[in-house]
Amino acid sequence: MLTDDKNGRNAHFAKAVQRLKDERRYRVFIDLERDADRFPTALWRPEGGQKPRDVTIWCSNDYLGMGCHPDVRGAATASANQHGAGAGGTRNISGTHHRIIELEAELADLHGKEAGLVFTSGWISNLAGISTIASLMPNCLILSDALNHNSMIEGVRRAGCEKQVWRHNDVEHLEALLKAADPARAKLIVFESLYSMDGDIAPIEKIVELAERYNAMTYIDEVHAVGMYGPRGGGISERDGLAHRIDVIEGTLAKGFGSLGGYIAGDSIVVDAVRSYAPQFIFSTTLPPMVVSGACAAVRHLKASGVEREGHQYMASVTKHALQAAGIPVKDNPSHIVPVMVNDAERCKAASDLLLRRHDIYIQPINFPTVAIGTERLRITPTPRHTEAHVSVLVEALVDVWKTLDLPFTSARILPLRRKAPAADCVYPEMRKAAE
Repeated sequence: MLTDDKNGRNAHFAKAVQRLKDERRYRVFIDLERDADRFPTALWRPEGGQKPRDVTIWCSNDYLGMGCHPDVRGAATASANQHGAGAGGTRNISGTHHRIIELEAELADLHGKEAGLVFTSGWISNLAGISTIASLMPNCLILSDALNHNSMIEGVRRAGCEKQVWRHNDVEHLEALLKAADPARAKLIVFESLYSMDGDIAPIEKIVELAERYNAMTYIDEVHAVGMYGPRGGGISERDGLAHRIDVIEGTLAKGFGSLGGYIAGDSIVVDAVRSYAPQFIFSTTLPPMVVSGACAAVRHLKASGVEREGHQYMASVTKHALQAAGIPVKDNPSHIVPVMVNDAERCKAASDLLLRRHDIYIQPINFPTVAIGTERLRITPTPRHTEAHVSVLVEALVDVWKTLDLPFTSARILPLRRKAPAADCVYPEMRKAAE
């Protein structure tokens, strides 16, 4: 039985949780059992003892399905058998194993930088990278894009420096802020290459030009682009031939590479300074060899293979084309992200629930604070493992949901596909069948 004091304390937490439910922002986690051989199919275990059933995942950040790739699985399994399940400690306390040294070298090479440094997640790499770099430059001014990810915002806060927020992708506003700053003052521009909610891409070349003109350091988050863009998967900055002009490139191993962890790559002295000063790095247990080996296999594979990128772009184009043709409101953008706009929190959650329970399709609702109130959406992320048959089922399901919830359709229109069909010799049987 709870004491009165404990009852009183718990009432605060209950009130906070209820507030989220009242605002239709309470997050429900779906119990899914991923099947590496059948991805994007997974087993859903509903609450209440209902019988488990297969569902199709349309919102995975394993964008290329590399977490299921046989080379990645094989490397991780072999490493677990050879090295065990854990890392043994922090990097300073027996955790600097050979596999993570190999991975950091691969990541530095991927981005054409002198050094790389791996963290336990992309969130931590941004928090540690931004805060440490800025705090080590006296009187640093941080200039941050208005739509930067939470991890970048927290990194800016942790730095304890003066910050100025520039309007999203507005280089004229950024230049005005740079002009107003003391030319001799240290400045750090932090921005993303690809913004994952709207799918828009930063004007990287213009930002770099401003940084060079006004003597500012650049820090780019390539989390939603590494593996998927560029001839070797180095991201948008590699695709556009700009990586060598950017000071620090941050990325993740948990999306395009299908594993776990985050990293930064840059000049060796900058990376060494972060390694030496960032508490998030110093006091965190190292990623275990089995995780690192799988990630390293993914990085190496995608440096040499463009098949996954080609299939990924093709399926993204097919999905956007089919949904737009059916009158489903897709926010247009030049990337692989497919935002289906609902613009209401309660109806967005209802749409997600209907897709799951009626159509065996899992797409989680995206609500505030991830996106602004009134811009709620279903964020669809096609992979090379999806097929045109999957897309047909998805379109029919979304049309049914839109009609059931009386959501507005757009004027149906047919758009030309942006990409050619993938090569018939692609690695995934589903893609090969679609190409034929």
